[in-house]
Amino acid sequence: MDSIIELRHLKTLLALEETGSVSLAAKRVFLTQSALSHQIRALENYYGTPLFERKSSPLRFTPAGERLLQLARDLMPQVAAAERDLARIVEGEAGELRLAVECHTCFDWLMPAMGEFRPLWPQVELDIVSGFQADPVGLLLQHRADLAIVSEAAPQAGITYQPLFAYGMVGICAKDHPLAAKTVWEAGDFAGETLITYPVPDDMLDLLRKVLLPKGINPPRRHSELTIAIIQLVASRRGIAALPYWTVMPYIEKDYVVSRRITRNGLQSELYAAMRAEDAGKAYLENFCRIVRERSFADLPGLSVLQQ
Repeated sequence: MDSIIELRHLKTLLALEETGSVSLAAKRVFLTQSALSHQIRALENYYGTPLFERKSSPLRFTPAGERLLQLARDLMPQVAAAERDLARIVEGEAGELRLAVECHTCFDWLMPAMGEFRPLWPQVELDIVSGFQADPVGLLLQHRADLAIVSEAAPQAGITYQPLFAYGMVGICAKDHPLAAKTVWEAGDFAGETLITYPVPDDMLDLLRKVLLPKGINPPRRHSELTIAIIQLVASRRGIAALPYWTVMPYIEKDYVVSRRITRNGLQSELYAAMRAEDAGKAYLENFCRIVRERSFADLPGLSVLQQ
């Protein structure tokens, strides 16, 4: 019996379930919203029934949609497992995956991804290059690391990049700080304030690189290695900070600090996986990047798709 159902349809249904939105699901599967809607309409026309309620928010599946969604939940993990098995047959199961990171907040999502990866590739030696790395791409070229998590896809000979995700940065201050009265912080609001940051070069801080330094604003700094210490200093009115939304959300919910949008359009940051071009086709590297994206979108609030 012929079937209209294709793997792309099942991926679309899973994206709809995860995001609860047609527009967000389209970004997740790298389609335009109209192309995704066309996929859904083709299924609905074929079966003669809607798959989800158009005006619900978040999106709610009909019984027919739930049945196809269950098929997607059952089948797609089997497809992924078969693809991993084929890669092991062709490339072998063993390898080395040493990670280098330049991001202090990466471990919020990196550790769960590593935990999911290990049982899938038990003979791949997975490790983190110890310490914060100011030049993780350099470690790739020196063969001291195999994959680097970086905030810019700067063209470099012998290096290729895979987009992971984009995320929102928010400004945080104490509840009784004068800036708490503003809903949006512009560059000028940081002038004269003490900016609490991680101890990294300015060009690794998106707030400085994208917002403040282009406006000639270079506020005094105070540094801390630990996110919780930064938040504690902010809550004590020792300064203000800019951190990923997913990092500060638990402290906002507990009313320790308040968060505000940075610039009218918001401050977006990006993360990429960098690897040596010669290694880019290795199945376990590709699979690790996919796991990072899927786990991060499932676990962290405020992410958006970073286009290829």
